Amino acid sequence: MKILVIGPSWVGDMMMSQSLYRLLIQRYPGAQIDVIAPPWCRLLLSRMPEVNQALLMPFDHGILALKKRWRLGQSLRYTGYQQALVLPHSFKSALLPFFANIPHRIGWRGEMRYGLLNEIRILNEKAFPLMVHRYAALAFNHKTIRSAADFPTPFPWPRLTINSTEVNETLNVFLLKSTRPIIGFCHGAAFGLKKCWPHYHYSALAKILISRGYQIVLFGSVRDQPIGEAISAALLPNDRRYCRNLSGKTSLEQAVILIAACQGIVSNDSGLMHVASALDRPLVVLYGVTSPYFTPPLTHQARVIHLVRGDCKMRQVAAEQTYHQSLIAIQPAQVINELETLLPSLKKENTCTS
Repeated sequence: MKILVIGPSWVGDMMMSQSLYRLLIQRYPGAQIDVIAPPWCRLLLSRMPEVNQALLMPFDHGILALKKRWRLGQSLRYTGYQQALVLPHSFKSALLPFFANIPHRIGWRGEMRYGLLNEIRILNEKAFPLMVHRYAALAFNHKTIRSAADFPTPFPWPRLTINSTEVNETLNVFLLKSTRPIIGFCHGAAFGLKKCWPHYHYSALAKILISRGYQIVLFGSVRDQPIGEAISAALLPNDRRYCRNLSGKTSLEQAVILIAACQGIVSNDSGLMHVASALDRPLVVLYGVTSPYFTPPLTHQARVIHLVRGDCKMRQVAAEQTYHQSLIAIQPAQVINELETLLPSLKKENTCTS
């Protein structure tokens, strides 16, 4: 079986899609799974043993580029794909397998996809409450898997593996070798401040962790650098020595390796949170306006803090460029309490000074 998957465009979604690939391999041993993805996600696919090849989606997110999509589809016409699974719900995402004339093209009902897909499924959101369930269901006949309760057990969560050699090499590159264990902060989010725990709370948490013998490493993209600097700037000069802002200074691959080296992670609801989850790191995730009931961390090593009650949609805060009250309300003491359940060594102050 040769399968083409039209992958998601976001890091977190791409991580969650690994459950689909793992289920496909279980169902079709020896299947060749190729995934087409934007350049920033291809690194993740290269670390998923179920994926044969990560093909480049050469179009910017949100751009139709109809003629270019037609040409790319034509180039895939004679590659032998028997099935295409389209994970995004957009019209443009269904064009490529149609142009490639792949015989069986499957996806959930989305915008104007009739004719482009020849197996359109109607989503029952209550039957498949998690995004990872919705991806995974596409591995099966829709009559076989009618709800998340029908999946084979144990359900295969996303998992990435990193070897010790690359961890040590990357720690050396960023001069992070130390007797102090690392707690990573993933303080950014693709949708801006409304999904972020306030920098002053991160600073207060960093101060406590540094006093207990840890060093802090801040992970994120270039756009997260200013918040990272604000977290560091709020610390006393002596504490600042143990807080490194690597936002925008690592490649995604380096960030993945360094997250694997962390003893624990504190994160907003973000793509890097799903990376930490797939690395099975002890993890505290701070949710505000987004829902932990739709895209939770998929690991038993996670604790979720979510104070919102009722239905709070992202569109309700789309215009906000400030911290949301639901995240401001989460106090550093609550995060420390959750971290202590994952890292018992946190309960005792460490006298480490190096």
